[in-house]
Amino acid sequence: MKIRVHPWLNFFGAISAGLIVVAFCLILLWHDPLLFWNDDYELSILPVFADVARSWSEGSWPLLSPYSWVCGNLAGEFQYGTFSVFVNAAVVTIWKFPLTFPQQAAALSMVHLFVLAMGGYFLARGRNLSAPLATMVALVAALNGWIICWGATDWFGALGAFAWLPWSWWALERALDASRSRWRFLWPAPFVYLLVTGGFPYTVLMLALLIAWLSVKSLGQTRKFLPIAPLVIGVALGFGLSAPAWLALFDYVHGSAREAQESSAHFQWVVPFAALPGFILPSWTVNWADFSTRLLPHTATEMACGLVPPIALLTGLMTRGRLLVRQIKWELGLLMAVLIIAMLPSANVFRWSFRWLPFLHVILALCASESLRLRLPARGNNASLFGVAAVAIIAGGSWLFHTGGEHAFPFIWISIGVATLWIALDFSRARSWAPAVVVFAALLATYLCIPPNCGVPKYNLSQDLLNPAPLNPARLYLSIHPPPESTYRVENKPEPVGQIIRPGSTSMWAGLRFINGYSPILAAGVAREFEFAIHGELDPEVQRKLLEEEAGPTGELALLGVSGIVVASEIDLKPQPENEWELTFSSGEGRVYHRLSAITSVGGISRNGMAVNVEVPPGQRPAVISFSRPFFRGYHATLEGHALEVSSYRGLFPIVEVPAGMRGLLILVYRPWWLVWGGGASIICAALWLAGVIAAALTRGRERLGSSLSCC
Repeated sequence: MKIRVHPWLNFFGAISAGLIVVAFCLILLWHDPLLFWNDDYELSILPVFADVARSWSEGSWPLLSPYSWVCGNLAGEFQYGTFSVFVNAAVVTIWKFPLTFPQQAAALSMVHLFVLAMGGYFLARGRNLSAPLATMVALVAALNGWIICWGATDWFGALGAFAWLPWSWWALERALDASRSRWRFLWPAPFVYLLVTGGFPYTVLMLALLIAWLSVKSLGQTRKFLPIAPLVIGVALGFGLSAPAWLALFDYVHGSAREAQESSAHFQWVVPFAALPGFILPSWTVNWADFSTRLLPHTATEMACGLVPPIALLTGLMTRGRLLVRQIKWELGLLMAVLIIAMLPSANVFRWSFRWLPFLHVILALCASESLRLRLPARGNNASLFGVAAVAIIAGGSWLFHTGGEHAFPFIWISIGVATLWIALDFSRARSWAPAVVVFAALLATYLCIPPNCGVPKYNLSQDLLNPAPLNPARLYLSIHPPPESTYRVENKPEPVGQIIRPGSTSMWAGLRFINGYSPILAAGVAREFEFAIHGELDPEVQRKLLEEEAGPTGELALLGVSGIVVASEIDLKPQPENEWELTFSSGEGRVYHRLSAITSVGGISRNGMAVNVEVPPGQRPAVISFSRPFFRGYHATLEGHALEVSSYRGLFPIVEVPAGMRGLLILVYRPWWLVWGGGASIICAALWLAGVIAAALTRGRERLGSSLSCC
């Protein structure tokens, strides 16, 4: 039976859950101020968002960036949430404050963790769970091991999208609730939009599975298709609102690095069956296949879910099995399906199956809450008693099978202490809040005892990267450096790095123009032509060829407009011929060379278009205008109202052929088909959704007025 609670009570409860998550993060930051400052956040996420904030301050939509060729198409990269109102608002707001790089990263993650906790709370309350159990679900959703170890501290796009999955789930279930008004189809649209535009294809796949599961569940319960209609309409509106984001991804993933991958990549980061005890004891260490497909010992920190969920579910299945299965058979089916998917090899864009773990944690928390709601006897078959036994048994197994890992002690003793605290709370007046308190304590102990970094690189990038010196913002640079993830990580380079070589997309901080950039998609033609790696470095053979054969006045680098070259100190190369280049700066990090001869090119550092006056004498051959900017499909050119064809030089940069006798203002603008059609679909769906909201408000107002008059 549904118990209707006043919406404001749920709202304040959700806010409280979000604040608990923020307090949790502040404790972790007190313990490690660089907690959120890792790997992709350093080389990719934060510098790009600095450029996004700069773009909005300039009054431009950050579709493109002039400060990287490899990572020049921010919309096509998808992970930067270009079309998410929430992501852009958070970035613009946070960048108004004088925060350091690690503080900006922490603020951005904590904002989304706050939203994620609120969504988990609403999802649980929508299922008629009590406030204490809803708080437990919120804590597991926002603070589980995968979200903290990967989403919040490395792959921000995963957090940016997953923050809205519980909200979408809650809204989809409201759309299926026949007791609500006929306008209930409006609920899913905004949350589906925010999830899709958040920047993580995996979460979109999770949403698709969730939609299919809810539809099948509804069909199984009602035997009718009509009750699914509000869900379908709401989802369609949500995908329509987010159309530019997913259409851009479809367009640029074609022919990119994500489309064709080595088969070995599909077996990386698959959850091994032997790691399952990590749900109860995250220090459990077995072999996982890492980014290089090597089987190496890995601590199961990303499987941490606060001890209570797996213990409560197992206890319920052992003591009230039939009743519990009858009550949550659909959720158990979804739980098993997601667990199996996380343990299977992946494919194509959706590599690394362990990325399903945050979804699994939410489902597990909901199933556990239903088990706890059955009010198991206070004595005998008590989940807290079983918790101590389970921790002790797994701890013994880790000692017996040598799977304890380097962080087993004192973590195991602390875990036993937390389980004992659960027993004490279970026999106190605070019994209803025991699960939430234990989840908080268990997760806090996990991250204080086991580093949540999971072995990804950390770099010592200082605030000096905001300063362009010793480089020149007017020049276009090519950086020649070794792989950052092995060469410049703090274990190998504890001193500040990057002021010269600008690894990844860090050139964006100071507004420096670089060919290099961090890009998982590698959609730019120059990325494929020069065989750039994801982190922005070149293959050694390509480095040699470019500097020794293509750096002259008629070489390929001159055609691109490259007028500066940075060479890391680890690489013994210099641009040739020597009379073309001047060494302008040298330090322990690297050398800076500037081209002596002038390069004639058309184009500035404008973002989404540029204009230049041209004049081609009559009777002469057509003029070919080249633009020193990366080529992407979607450029259009006009000259005094006449459309001109835009092509490219080997897919590297745009070129426009101007017929003889034409003169005037040549305008090149980036207007891809997916932006035109996707933008149109988004506007139409937004208008329909707003019209529905207004109609629903008017209908509700008339109903209230009619009710008041009838009472009088």
